[in-house]
Amino acid sequence: MLPKLTAVIQIKAIIRRAQVAGAHAFLVRRGSEEAGALFLKLSRLDGTFAVFNQARRGEGELVWTRPLGESADEATVGRYLEKQIRFDPDLWILEIEDPEGRVFVDEPIV
Repeated sequence: MLPKLTAVIQIKAIIRRAQVAGAHAFLVRRGSEEAGALFLKLSRLDGTFAVFNQARRGEGELVWTRPLGESADEATVGRYLEKQIRFDPDLWILEIEDPEGRVFVDEPIV
């Protein structure tokens, strides 16, 4: 199984990639340095959003999943993330604003 990068390293890389591509990314919730999961909130700037979170496939491959599907409204995303925070108060949330819908991660999105 491949080691997992810390959330801080992942966040810095995603923010930098977004900046280089002309998009915006910013940290909206800081979690635990040691144990916090990372969620990405994508705003397409047209009123639609998506949420991505990391998971491991059976063989250990790191992937990003879409727990709310391809698209959701901001209220639905907000409720979902609040529920996740109640479950895991250590989690991190990075918001990406990109009309093209890019999330700037290397791992597959499933």
